[in-house]
Amino acid sequence: MSSSTEIIKRDFPGVDDSVLDYVNGILEDDDGFNDCDELYEAIGDLLQGLAFDKPEESIRQTCEQLFDLIQSKRVDAPTKNKILNAPINIADLAAEMDNVTKDMKSIWVVERNGPNKVDSKKLEKAEQKIQQKIEKRQENGKVGQTIVPKQQTATASQVINKKDSKLESKNQNRSMDIRIENFDLAFGEKVLLQNSDLTLSYGRRYGLVGRNGLGKTTLLRMISEKQLKIPEHISVLHVEQEVTGDDTRAIDSVLECDIERTRLLSKEKEILKLVNSGNSDAKLTSELSEIYAKLQLIEADKAIAKASIILRGLGFSADMQERPTKSFSGGWRMRLALARALFSKPDLLLLDEPTNMLDIKAIIWLENYLQNWPSTLLVVSHDRNFLETVPTDIIHLHSQRLDIYKGDYKQFEKTKNEKLKAQRREYEAQMAQRAHVQEFIDRFRYNANRAASVQSKIKMLEKMPELKPIEKEIEVKLKFPDVEPLNPPVIAMNEVGFAYDSGVRIFDKINLSGTSDSRICIVGENGAGKTTLLRIIIGQLSPQSGNVTLHRGLRVGYFAQHHVDNLDMNKSCVGVIEEDFPGKPQEEYRRQLGSFGISGPLALQSVGSLSGGQKSRVAFAKMCMAEPNFLVLDEPTNHLDLETIDALGIAINKFNGGVILVSHDERLIKLVCKELWVCGNKTVQSVEGGIEEYKKAVLREIESSV
Repeated sequence: MSSSTEIIKRDFPGVDDSVLDYVNGILEDDDGFNDCDELYEAIGDLLQGLAFDKPEESIRQTCEQLFDLIQSKRVDAPTKNKILNAPINIADLAAEMDNVTKDMKSIWVVERNGPNKVDSKKLEKAEQKIQQKIEKRQENGKVGQTIVPKQQTATASQVINKKDSKLESKNQNRSMDIRIENFDLAFGEKVLLQNSDLTLSYGRRYGLVGRNGLGKTTLLRMISEKQLKIPEHISVLHVEQEVTGDDTRAIDSVLECDIERTRLLSKEKEILKLVNSGNSDAKLTSELSEIYAKLQLIEADKAIAKASIILRGLGFSADMQERPTKSFSGGWRMRLALARALFSKPDLLLLDEPTNMLDIKAIIWLENYLQNWPSTLLVVSHDRNFLETVPTDIIHLHSQRLDIYKGDYKQFEKTKNEKLKAQRREYEAQMAQRAHVQEFIDRFRYNANRAASVQSKIKMLEKMPELKPIEKEIEVKLKFPDVEPLNPPVIAMNEVGFAYDSGVRIFDKINLSGTSDSRICIVGENGAGKTTLLRIIIGQLSPQSGNVTLHRGLRVGYFAQHHVDNLDMNKSCVGVIEEDFPGKPQEEYRRQLGSFGISGPLALQSVGSLSGGQKSRVAFAKMCMAEPNFLVLDEPTNHLDLETIDALGIAINKFNGGVILVSHDERLIKLVCKELWVCGNKTVQSVEGGIEEYKKAVLREIESSV
């Protein structure tokens, strides 16, 4: 008995002799395994089929012992020269080998009972992996090398209008409208826009929509960085970076955006210092009067009240407005950046997903505020309610071009669908006409009496404009794992109380529960404890009082609010998942990514080169590798496009496990919510009437505070 046989029989008692011979054949006849991973690829699935209850780690240990055995035999084995002592009939040998192969194949079609039944598909897969291993060795020595995804950058090119260029050079261009003509946009080798035109009329509010990864954020960045040229006299502000944390008060951080007011107040302070020191120069008095006149003209006395209103609308209480900026988290500093932009009122304001950092109350305030925005606004948003409230026009980015539609998102959808129907009818009518003309040509091509008519029809066909078929956008589908529902109770919180080490009390006597049928949506103002509640449920935080009871079979899939930020941006999508779930075939990682719309070459791109929505899908795929039977999702819609948000709602409703969801996206809440919980005042309350009733209460609160 060979040592390999002993190892296999020891780890897999009762193994069939036929299977044992097959495995030994692989170990002895192969031209050499470079490492244990290659050996595991060759026979791992086959061994797993012998004992389905064995963990993967145990199978790998068996493979390691077998690999060590092979290595020791290579070192000890002497070189043998085989000498033929008789002629060989090749035809007879081939026939004999064919019979052996048939005999071997017959082994696997025998019906066997018991736990040692071998799956023929797994055997076939093992044979394919051996072949793949051999082919990989021949790929110019590339086996084992790690391919580092190349980081890509955005580029833009543009044809400049000569007339506008001359006016610009003479400083005579006073138009506040923006025209960016005949420009291209690319990200690395991927063309995002080609021969595009963009016109932004002053005073209009534009919503920029389109699928994830098509270039919406890149377009905003190219405009703000002036890589796409716009008139120099037009001020542009892109809310992209959070405010730097220092000792400046929040209210002062907003006020200092008014550069003219800040300059005049600084000058006033200098002059008053000179006057108070005894300087009686009449010029100082005259200059001081001019400063006061200018301050009055720009209504500087109302600036503090205006800044305070904006901050309060975005969730900053009176106490928070007095706090230094360094005391705020990243999300609140982004709100400060938004407040600064709203206060400074640039000629062109660029906003990228402004609702991502806001709770429902702040979103409602922002929607109302932007409806009276005086200059030009270009905003990327995937919040459907926001797009139906704020924009006067919708810009649709698709098929490497931009189409502009009058009206809000609801009107855009209606007009776009009508346009597509008309284009489809026109295309079908032309194809029918072409077929009719071609039929006439084919029928009478060789008829001398109809030669003139045939020539006329040929010319007609040549002059007919060639219409392209209507491109259908690929339907977005997300799929959570198929799991068995758990018997209730799944999650139960009894008299739970929680406070942070600082002594700030968050919850008192919370009694909540969730089952496999739960579709619970949690809303509330920022800081009310929504994320804290989720972290208590999943066990990341321990309550000071009460207890949390979890089903023993519970597997929680947690999508954190900043889950995307924790992905390794330098790794490929496949590599990110493989890092946490090593040892599986690459096909399995790609299949998992494909369940969330990351397929084909996209799965091999670096995470850093993806759009925000695509990164979120990678995070979803990674979360679901452990096959959770209960989902806890904290702001999952951030960066997702409208179609993906709808697909997420459908996937949640099809999921067999329970769901607890924190979201400010009104459409998603309406799609999935069976139970609405509101966080606030150290408690969590269930609201009758759902999101509509909660919105009414928020509107009443906003109106009473104005």
